[in-house]
Amino acid sequence: MSEHSTTTQVLFDRSFAKPLTARFDQPDSSSDAGAILLRVLDDQLGITAALTAALPDARDASRVQHSQLDLVRQRVYGIACGYEDGNDASLLRHDPTQLALLGRDPLDGQALGSQPTLSRFENRHALRSLITAGERLMDTIIASHRKRLGSRVKRITIDLDGTVDPAYGNQQGVLFNAHFDRHCLHPLLATIAFDRERDQHLVAALWRRGTASAALGSRALLRRLLPRLKAAFPRAKLRVRCDAGFAAPRIYDYLERQRIEYVIGFPNNSKLAKLTEPLLQQARRQSAATGESARLYRETHYRAESWPHARRLIIKAEVTRYPGRPARDNPRFLITNLKGRPESIYRRIYAYRGDMENRVKEAKDALRIDRLSCSSMLGNQLRLLLTLSAFALYQQLRLHASGTELADAQMSTLRERLFKLAGVYQRTRQRITLHLPQHAPHQRTWLQIANALQANAP
Repeated sequence: MSEHSTTTQVLFDRSFAKPLTARFDQPDSSSDAGAILLRVLDDQLGITAALTAALPDARDASRVQHSQLDLVRQRVYGIACGYEDGNDASLLRHDPTQLALLGRDPLDGQALGSQPTLSRFENRHALRSLITAGERLMDTIIASHRKRLGSRVKRITIDLDGTVDPAYGNQQGVLFNAHFDRHCLHPLLATIAFDRERDQHLVAALWRRGTASAALGSRALLRRLLPRLKAAFPRAKLRVRCDAGFAAPRIYDYLERQRIEYVIGFPNNSKLAKLTEPLLQQARRQSAATGESARLYRETHYRAESWPHARRLIIKAEVTRYPGRPARDNPRFLITNLKGRPESIYRRIYAYRGDMENRVKEAKDALRIDRLSCSSMLGNQLRLLLTLSAFALYQQLRLHASGTELADAQMSTLRERLFKLAGVYQRTRQRITLHLPQHAPHQRTWLQIANALQANAP
């Protein structure tokens, strides 16, 4: 078949028991039929409604074909289904599942917004509206966990981290970052985790220019997040974890004034190198004797010249060994106000901070949170919020999959197993029926989630 052929069928006349014809002629069908769960999840969580309520709509009402709520839902559900680019709207405007998700008739409902319509939507909002929208999303996500967990939460851990977003266009704020050795944007993300739960829930996303320091914007974000967590979970202790990029006196001072626990990485310097050398020598001897990596821990009090007082410093003197490589010193440092043994704080508390990087990878790999291709900063901030909304829906889906074979599945796996189902829509006088594959591998899990959502429907 020619590359430029417009035929909708192809004949395989040699490879099968009988000649086989494949035809693209199935009417009223969709390859994302399982994604109707998104709308039910969203109705329970209220994500798109909260985001829409924060975005003023100054359009002439007499000329509006697509409500702002529909545009928000079209983008959020599209991102969740793997269509992160606004250009995808051209191919999805008549997709039955995408129509059904917006409450339109999947068979002959009004077409969804076009790419130019979505582009205008993404680029018409002011900074104040986007700040409010981010706060509304925080409120909604926190409220969902308050409803899920009640007042029994004892500890909430907040992780902050930046992520590099390589950029190749003319986006506002794209600058060369020497640390990442590329032109990029540098968004800031925040997650929250409850007690001993493994999953970390993305709760905030902030656009930043490419040369932004790791800590830029973190204090402003915490000022919005911490009071909301305290109000929703008044009995819970709050703890902040960050890597060494957030080692700034203003962060320590703020958290101490708020009486928040913190454990933050601290960069090496000549004074710390001299202080750590005796412990490193012990680690080198131990590593040489065993032929394996060695780690020793100790603590002291450290005060930089700009600090008003000394703070607790935890030292990890590590010598690493890998097959075929020479031993290598790898000292690490933490500043913290936590009590407990240095090794326990490092290994049982700080080391788990790395799991946030898995959440960031999920957001980038499954939802393309780094697809910030709008030319303006404000447009890209809205894209971050739209992707954050899709992320929240996925995490709600994963919670509902608890106890199934998909309980710990990555977001891309959840989408492949539960959303990417070929379905055919059929209308009768009383209802619309969606016919899904009889032998779908995870139909039991899909039905379990769907029934649980129906049972808890508002």
